[in-house]
Amino acid sequence: MRTATALAPALPRSAGLERSQVHAVAACYFVASFAALGLPPYLTAILPGLGDPHGSWAGLLYIMPTVFSALGAPLWGRLADRFGRKRLLLRAQLGLSVSFLLAGAAGSLWSFALALVLQGFLGGTFAATNGYLAAALEGPRLSKALTLMQGSARASLVAAPILVGALSPWISPHRQYLLMAVLPLAAAALLARLPEPGRPLDAAPRSDAAPTTPAVAPVPISLRPLYLYEFAFVFATIISFPYLIALVDQRLPGVDPTVSGLLFALPHLCYLLFASRVHSAFAHRPHTGLALGFALVAAGLAGHGPAHSLAAFVLARAVLGAGLTLGLVCLSVLAADAARGRPPGRMFGTLELISKGGAVAAGVVAMLVNAGYGAAAPVLVGTAAALVTALVTALATTVPRLLAHSRWSR
Repeated sequence: MRTATALAPALPRSAGLERSQVHAVAACYFVASFAALGLPPYLTAILPGLGDPHGSWAGLLYIMPTVFSALGAPLWGRLADRFGRKRLLLRAQLGLSVSFLLAGAAGSLWSFALALVLQGFLGGTFAATNGYLAAALEGPRLSKALTLMQGSARASLVAAPILVGALSPWISPHRQYLLMAVLPLAAAALLARLPEPGRPLDAAPRSDAAPTTPAVAPVPISLRPLYLYEFAFVFATIISFPYLIALVDQRLPGVDPTVSGLLFALPHLCYLLFASRVHSAFAHRPHTGLALGFALVAAGLAGHGPAHSLAAFVLARAVLGAGLTLGLVCLSVLAADAARGRPPGRMFGTLELISKGGAVAAGVVAMLVNAGYGAAAPVLVGTAAALVTALVTALATTVPRLLAHSRWSR
């Protein structure tokens, strides 16, 4: 991917956001993600009360919000560029709140499924949040903010299922949707106090302004490599999620469920602990970090194959966590670079579509290979996908450098 800049019409500076405002946006995304990430693991406990005694629809309902979020993201992104990112971010939070209320009040399987469809289509808070931030920030400030948003998602992924389980003795997971509807509503109330970010692409020059020398502004770079890396990374990592607990139970009979949960959460904990340091180390060499991230993901997933002890699983999950952290941080840096000179809503909406597409593909492939070859098969498929993409990324980084060096050496 090209990262160079060239002469082009200058863009006005964006209004920007204060650091405290970026943290407020991250906090809103964290609380809004709680129900979306914390309640799906309990679908098999919810569905018997809605007429599905064996929870056989759990797999399909699990990915339904993801599918419809992917379908709706490009539309909402374009509307955000046209009508304002703050308005569309508020819309996403309110849409989540309404869909959670409908899910919690659903009395049948079909009404519950419809609520999940609305959750996916009306939600899309991640793309809306990134579009809001990209309209106000750029360069390293934007990539740091995107890294922080990923941290919010990882924190929700770790904490939300634990809280839902702790509340289950007093209120069923199904009715917790009603309780969780308050969270995006509170997030919308807080976001309403934040400013509408600057719209540098729409700003017209003042007629009475003194003529100035055109400044150097970035030329938009190709988005295809970013989309390819995003799809491959999401596919390679998500494919290991659905059947990890089953694999641990097979290899470590009698293991405490809490230990299984901690093994699941370990890569995300690595991100929360080290993402900031990794950003500082690889902000100026994201392609190198991404290639290394893919290689570590491949190594970590491959380590699940021969793992038959708790120590081996911990090592494999820690290596996977290192790759997850490197990959997500470097993808944020590349996305921030790609957002220069583009309407951010449309770009992040499409990126969300690609990301969700990778997650759905990973879920379908994991289901198929698990049915045919067992619980270890998904991690082996993820290993192959990560390894191939690591080689592609490394070649895309080193070949242009070698060619340039060869030309200068003549």
